[in-house]
Amino acid sequence: MISNAELILNPNGSIYHLHLLPDHISDTILTVGDPARVAQVSRHFDSIEFEGAHREFVTHVGYYKGKRLTVLSTGMGTGNIDIVMNELDALVNIDFVSRTVWPVEEQLRLRIVRLGTSGSLQPDVPIGAVLATEHAVGLDSLMQFYPLVETGLETQVGTALQATLGLPFTPYVVRGDDLLREQLGAGAVVGNTLTCPGFYGPQGRRLRLDVTPVDYLERLRNFHHESGEGEFRLTNFEMETAGYYALGRLLGHQVLSLNAIVANRATGEFAANANAIVDAMIERTLQRLV
Repeated sequence: MISNAELILNPNGSIYHLHLLPDHISDTILTVGDPARVAQVSRHFDSIEFEGAHREFVTHVGYYKGKRLTVLSTGMGTGNIDIVMNELDALVNIDFVSRTVWPVEEQLRLRIVRLGTSGSLQPDVPIGAVLATEHAVGLDSLMQFYPLVETGLETQVGTALQATLGLPFTPYVVRGDDLLREQLGAGAVVGNTLTCPGFYGPQGRRLRLDVTPVDYLERLRNFHHESGEGEFRLTNFEMETAGYYALGRLLGHQVLSLNAIVANRATGEFAANANAIVDAMIERTLQRLV
């Protein structure tokens, strides 16, 4: 039995942070960072049966061409993804009455699709592109607290990137779900996403503070790892994908990160029409879900 301090429920029986009940969870969940973007997704729905909000977690549940979908905002960073992924899993795989995990044969495998914005590291990944993440590389510390098992290639890439950046820790590397990427990422750029623990220094931005190493962006852009599976390079960065992919693997859910490229750090450009780029990605994804 899971204690009250481990599985925290609100007086109405909803889970602590998300303020959701099991009935609010569909088998396919679309996640966005910005709470305002939830309505940007759900305005395409034929009908909405539930709207809820608590802190940065806004949820709409509705139907798109007969398919029931949940769209949820997460806020920014893998700390929030730790909350979201664990609480979504609890909503479908833990009995809130007995406070026990459902038997294996009754557990559900969710399909979770992140619809996010991202900056390109490479000049050949242009503004306006949609990028489907094959591997995510985490520069954050979340996986120091979970028993993530990586493949040989994933371990090799993490070790090589640690040496390239001179880091005191090894980044974690996780491949996303291939079936989801084939279904929803067809025609998109396929790349490897760097998940950073911040927006400024960890993504090489300089305002009043210098970044170390001084050639940080150049090292990321030029990073290559050769293996029997081909050449591995970093294509873009953001702040959540590695947390999604790692927790998805650990919890047994299918996860895909789709990235609207709104900045190109190699050329110094930022999209004048970022909202339109995101809108096009949303519409494209919804059409491929049904």
